[in-house]
Amino acid sequence: MRHRPLRNTARGNLPSELGRFVGRGAELAGLGRLLESSRLVTVTGVGGVGKSRLVLAAARAAAIRGEEPHRDGVWLAELASVRDPALLELAVAEALGLTDHTTRPPREVLTAHLSGRRLLLVLDGFEQLVEETAALVRGLLRACPGLRVLAAGRRPLDLDGERVFPLAPPAPEEALALLAERLGAADPAFAVTAANRPALVELCARLDGIPLALELAAGRLRTLSPEQVLARLEDRFALLTGGARGGLPRHRALRTAIGWSHELCTAAERLMWARLSVFAGHFDLDAAEYVCAGPDLPMDEVLDLVGELLAQSLLVREETPAGVRYRMLETVRAYGAGWLESLGDAGRLRRRHRDWYMGLATWCELDWFSPRQEAVAALVEAELANLRLALECCLDEPDEAHLGQYLAGTLWFYWAGCGRLTEGRHWLDRSLEAAGQPEEYEPSRLKALWVLGYVTALQGDAVASMSALYECRDAAARTGNAVAAAYAVHRLGCLALVSDDMARAGELLGAALERYRAAGELNSNVLMCQVELAMALAFQGDLAGAATLCGEVREICEERGERWTKAYALYVLAYAALDAGGTAEARRLLTECVTINHAFHDLVGLVLALELLALVTAAEGDPVEAAVLQGAAEPMWGGVGLQLFGSGYFNAPRLMCRERAGELLGTERYAVYAAEGRVLSREALVGRALSGPGERGGTVPAPRPAWRGGPRGSRVSRRAAADQP
Repeated sequence: MRHRPLRNTARGNLPSELGRFVGRGAELAGLGRLLESSRLVTVTGVGGVGKSRLVLAAARAAAIRGEEPHRDGVWLAELASVRDPALLELAVAEALGLTDHTTRPPREVLTAHLSGRRLLLVLDGFEQLVEETAALVRGLLRACPGLRVLAAGRRPLDLDGERVFPLAPPAPEEALALLAERLGAADPAFAVTAANRPALVELCARLDGIPLALELAAGRLRTLSPEQVLARLEDRFALLTGGARGGLPRHRALRTAIGWSHELCTAAERLMWARLSVFAGHFDLDAAEYVCAGPDLPMDEVLDLVGELLAQSLLVREETPAGVRYRMLETVRAYGAGWLESLGDAGRLRRRHRDWYMGLATWCELDWFSPRQEAVAALVEAELANLRLALECCLDEPDEAHLGQYLAGTLWFYWAGCGRLTEGRHWLDRSLEAAGQPEEYEPSRLKALWVLGYVTALQGDAVASMSALYECRDAAARTGNAVAAAYAVHRLGCLALVSDDMARAGELLGAALERYRAAGELNSNVLMCQVELAMALAFQGDLAGAATLCGEVREICEERGERWTKAYALYVLAYAALDAGGTAEARRLLTECVTINHAFHDLVGLVLALELLALVTAAEGDPVEAAVLQGAAEPMWGGVGLQLFGSGYFNAPRLMCRERAGELLGTERYAVYAAEGRVLSREALVGRALSGPGERGGTVPAPRPAWRGGPRGSRVSRRAAADQP
């Protein structure tokens, strides 16, 4: 899930506070003091004691103060749903807003990003990967002197220099205040009175004041009196402790509270609770109905059962960009998962979960080529934790590796279109490492191969790309799979394009288009093939032919509501417009291009568009703004890959912008303004890029005579290409 960032922080991704933070003043102050003096602080405590809320409160306080140690922001990485150790570093990179298309290990990407920054990184829910998290934190702290880490978990990381902050349950008065706050939120007429206070105080004591236990109790107090709750809780305590009274271990008190809530559920509610535990992170009602329903739990009862679990605080309802979704707190989910295992039904439910998300991915791939493209991107983003779980389920069984190949290949649009190349390669490699599958599953393997070839080409790994694509092409020819053969030829053309072999790129991409037409294939990939062919033509000087091809693509995209491929067509059209001296038209096209690429987190398209826009800005006669935009775009190339960065064709706008703006400003002034751009966040950069010439402050130098000559195919661009190593 993507949280709404705090508006009073310059940088960061902290979620807004959903409920009032009650009490904990002393703990918050103590934690703040530790953060001032230590680079690693870990808040520990039993599940449900309030670790997450305390660290978030401390992080918000640090962000609001805007202190020098956190000048580059406060960032939260929620790790509870990460199960695969290989995805830990990717999850942290995602939390930091990093998009990396290279073959660099994620640890190296994180280190490079953090090494020159001063920020606070909050890690929440690392218990299932404690060793891997400790190794990651150790390495980052050693390599990044400006990094501070605030972690929350049930145990310390056991690292040198770590300051552990054990969190006990709140004091009795604070526990009562928290319980009253939660009850008041549900019933504004509620108040602690002389009549109900003794029972409420006793209830807080019985639950050791553990916040999660109190939240669960508040859910029951909506329908039961405090005395009734105490009576039922007493039965549960006796059951678990052999009738002993007095001080109970806190972990037992929490389990008691959860078990007591479980006991008070109806049989159908317990079954629903157990089955919902198969989800990772968030889920929606449709998924719950498919996965959880059965002969013993009719589908038309699922909605009411979800409502009952919400009323009992066993589920949380949240609004997300993908719509209304639900989640379980990890402690509640773990209890349900244990119950599901005891029922002997865990394997079947995991397979149903996998089947639902395979179906979801299939639908999303089809719907990608439609006006719902942005909604599809938001949905896959929201479901990423569940899709990872489904991929794990496929790959855990050797006989079902073909399902993993199918799922990893089906998500090509997310890996390539939404800035997830590194994770996509992880799953594609894993799925293809499996032993050979029966011939009936060969189409799934071929798809995984061409998608891997596509992903690795965009990463600049030509060797891996050619290996996968040649294997796909040869196997497709052997089995008569014309569609897979077309995709393999297409992606070989894409590889030639980013490798600067324009003649071969044009030949392969043209052949792929003919194969697509013969097979009756039309989707975003086919249109992208036409755009890439247009790029090859443009880079060889045929700008008219390139504009014709991309004009056709734009028309189809507008007719179908497709935006991702349209952005690349707009880039080529802007390229041609600039060559013809139409700076205003080029700016209009690139403004839309930047907007789309930023929405989809497509770093390749975004950096290309920004650099061409910087060149347009220079041609408009504003070398200061051109230098700022170019300086801001340059660091982004580090996340695109050395293969693209070394391309004379794709690199020409950058060199030309630097040359033109440098002529007007001088080398030293150009460097000053470029440095100003390099410290801009991506959000700030995009906002600045989308402001027109008349919307920017400052004095704009008088424009030079109209500039003619495009970024390629002109004498200037030929010289720029010749300057490449």
